[in-house]
Amino acid sequence: MFTAVWTASPQLPGEGFTPNWSREGFWRQSLRQTVRPTAGGEKVRIRLSNAYGTSPVRLAGATVGRTATGAAVEPGSLRRLTFGGAYGAAIPARGELLSDPAELAVAALEPVTVTLHFDATTGPATFHAQAFTTSYRGAGDLLLDAGGQGFDAATESWYFLSAVETDAGRGDGIALFGDSITDGFGSTPGADRRWSDALAERTGRPVLNAGIGGNLLLNDSSWYGEKAVHRLARDVLAHPGVDTLVVLLGLNDIGFSETDEQPTYHPAPVVEAAELIDGHRELIRQARARGLRVIGATLLPLAGSDHWGEHAAKVSHELNEWIRCAGEYDAVADLHRALADPADPDRLHPSYDSGDHLHPGDAGYAVMAEAVAAVL
Repeated sequence: MFTAVWTASPQLPGEGFTPNWSREGFWRQSLRQTVRPTAGGEKVRIRLSNAYGTSPVRLAGATVGRTATGAAVEPGSLRRLTFGGAYGAAIPARGELLSDPAELAVAALEPVTVTLHFDATTGPATFHAQAFTTSYRGAGDLLLDAGGQGFDAATESWYFLSAVETDAGRGDGIALFGDSITDGFGSTPGADRRWSDALAERTGRPVLNAGIGGNLLLNDSSWYGEKAVHRLARDVLAHPGVDTLVVLLGLNDIGFSETDEQPTYHPAPVVEAAELIDGHRELIRQARARGLRVIGATLLPLAGSDHWGEHAAKVSHELNEWIRCAGEYDAVADLHRALADPADPDRLHPSYDSGDHLHPGDAGYAVMAEAVAAVL
């Protein structure tokens, strides 16, 4: 049985956040991407997403291998991937492509490298904007370039790659569903210090990160992905081996109306707690219909951030009290209390604050993982 051991939620091509190659796409180039599986296996396969492509994307070839340093791959570990027995394939418009399994021993929490070669123009690329991990690009067919010398450009996004699966035979996967806090904003780039990483290290279970920076529970956005109540089915429920969902959403729905710093989202609607509660109930309904256990996480303290204001304070308190007390989630991880400053419970503890009073740093993400692990 194959189990999803790493995921990245697809996004519409766009130039927000960090510089990326999503709008220009790829042509006669190879793309090398490093990911960190959260469970091992003897065989590995990948999923490629063209969710936002209006035409099929021609893939000339793909390889997978164990990561060395930078763009380099461990000598002797490169394996050619096939798709229905062929090296080349097309990722369907608005669809996805699943590779055949490749014989490659993969260890939990040890990175693997996926290389894709495109010999035809891809057009704009479905991608995941904020990887906090370096991806590489080079001219020509570099599928078997173990040393990585041909990769002369770098970015911090993932392209087309939406999942890695192994034959781990596990059915105890945990999916974290959220926004930039789940995505890992504020963690040290390249160090795998998101709270999804910390939770995988702590529990030994497969952990899937289904966060998108800026994501909203109730509304779509050009930069920040489809609204959470719509994307849950694709970004969590469609992946094999998941049995637990952790929901941490609503911060941007509340906070975007308080700030002038979101150029793609004006005017931001002013939402009430009752609307957010309805959204949470819809996520619970969808997940339970698939047999998942559902854990609700309270919103983190946000005073002092650009998301804070009188209305944000009121609604965040009301939503958190519902998550804590309504009994509609199977369990609750009270992240607000775990990360609050005792001197001012509406603020992040200074030791956990990445600096913007909204996103934790590495230490804060470790505390989040500890709090969730305690209620699994």
